Amino acid sequence: MTTADTLESRQSDKAPRTERGRRTLRKLLDAAALEFGEHGFHEASITGITRRAGTALGSFYTYFDSKDEIFRALVDDLSRKVRETARDARQTDLDAIEAERATFVAFLQFVREHKEIYRIIDQCEFVDPESFRQHYESAARRIHERLMEGVRRGELKEGMDETHAWAIMGMNIVLGLRYGVWSDNADLEQVAELASSILRDGIYRKV
Repeated sequence: MTTADTLESRQSDKAPRTERGRRTLRKLLDAAALEFGEHGFHEASITGITRRAGTALGSFYTYFDSKDEIFRALVDDLSRKVRETARDARQTDLDAIEAERATFVAFLQFVREHKEIYRIIDQCEFVDPESFRQHYESAARRIHERLMEGVRRGELKEGMDETHAWAIMGMNIVLGLRYGVWSDNADLEQVAELASSILRDGIYRKV
């Protein structure tokens, strides 16, 4: 799903029709991430977003009707980026645990480059609870699908269910906060290896 697709899913008549329009929309979303990440939803402003984006105020209203609307589009956009980052990190020749490790390293690197994601997603619980829940439910569902594939290949123990997926996601989120947002010095490969060792000892199928 592209940036335009994210907007189109909400309001098709405001989706950009040209490459120039898509670039403007991308600028607005990137600027919104900085504005909401720095000031929070209530203190952030549309003029602050357009100033950061280097666009006219009228350009904002070409694509969004309100601050609430761009915030929701931004949450969709960040969720998409996390999803694509995880997808691109996995390799077909990796077993289930190594695939989770590669996915987690990519997530940690993404967080370091987009530290504002935590503050934005946290605010989403109050601004748009439905999107907040959907963000985490979709992430847990993708993890669960990967776990079930590992079970089918005989790499993981039988009995994997969605609780395992939520537990793994919870570990990843907290470690991302500690070593992605709060620290720029930790070795992310080492952090991911420690997390993988917990999975390897807990859910890996011993043969």
